[in-house]
Amino acid sequence: MPPLLMIALVAGCTATAGPTGTPSPTAGADPAYCAELRPTIAAISEDELKATGVVVYVRSAELGDCFISIGTRVLGEDQPIGMDDQFRIGSNTKTMTGTVILQLVQAGALSLDDPVSKYRDDVPNGDEITIDQMLTMRSGLVDYSDLPELTQAMDETPDRVWTPDEVLALSFAEPPAFPPGEGYLYSNANTVLLGLIIEQLTGTPVEEAFQTRLFEPLGMESTLLPPLSSDVIPEQHAHGYMFGTVADVVATGGVLTPAQIEEVDAGTLLPNDVTDNNPSWGWAAGAGISTTADLADWAEALVGGGLLDDEMQKQRLESPMPVDPDAPDGSAYGQAIARYGALYGHTGELPGYNSFMGHDPVRDITVIAWSNLMSAPDGRLTANVLSQAVIDELYRG
Repeated sequence: MPPLLMIALVAGCTATAGPTGTPSPTAGADPAYCAELRPTIAAISEDELKATGVVVYVRSAELGDCFISIGTRVLGEDQPIGMDDQFRIGSNTKTMTGTVILQLVQAGALSLDDPVSKYRDDVPNGDEITIDQMLTMRSGLVDYSDLPELTQAMDETPDRVWTPDEVLALSFAEPPAFPPGEGYLYSNANTVLLGLIIEQLTGTPVEEAFQTRLFEPLGMESTLLPPLSSDVIPEQHAHGYMFGTVADVVATGGVLTPAQIEEVDAGTLLPNDVTDNNPSWGWAAGAGISTTADLADWAEALVGGGLLDDEMQKQRLESPMPVDPDAPDGSAYGQAIARYGALYGHTGELPGYNSFMGHDPVRDITVIAWSNLMSAPDGRLTANVLSQAVIDELYRG
């Protein structure tokens, strides 16, 4: 789950089977924009991304819905990805953790101005770091995800169960990147700490808090945060793939050498199946599992409301601030929610999967894009490329 995808998104697609025969969410012919988008997505997936499989879904009463599935859930087999295939959603999980934290703020169990030291006494600068600064990625705490101690261990022992304390210790051993509130740094340490605070205040595991507070009220029956010990995705699911090792990807940005790219083009270099790598290192920051349909429902509730009161929901949607102060019109990040142009949502990345979810509350358009290949041979994140293609089609002119 490296830093948030920096893409300027805006949004919106009725749906039929894709060219591979994938079941459609609704019957009928593609709306015009979806019919035009389908060959574009196919070309991007096959020619540019070299993806195992990709999914694009747009839900829109204005334009009609569009579901596009290209490729396969299992490399080397003809198994088209369907609407209800489960996959790892990576950092989209952060929006769920953030929502529960804001529910607890609403209930008076904590305050956005509380210092994290009120709940844990070993956090560097803990007396100055607030709950809000952790939600908005402005605490200065280093992201453990890129540290070699983690990436090398993930390659050597992919089934290892990481505890929250173990990954936080990696972050806390590094000097903070800046004083609290004086910069922006996307760090999983923030959200892991928030997960621990949820458990402390509710007396229940985070996965149970998600289930009772979020998934059950929304009817999201195929979404879960697995226990730390679990490396299993429920059936039916898409396998996840990546080129190279985790350490290599972090070191090179996922960019293969020219010789390796030639091998990929020739079909002699294939990505590794990392489906069952244990995601415990991401936990409340990135270990969630969902489906295309459920994630669309989540994006709409996240942005459209229903899980927070009106005042808290308004505050959250007003919270995103530019990631780059020199680019005020670029991507913005707030209370565990990002803004990309007209859409609010998040992205998710971890070995094997890359995803984007966004909702435009003005036009009531929802966009989901994901792939079971984390990044292309040239290092581009697959959901970044797919999302931008969708946005270019829906918001042109």
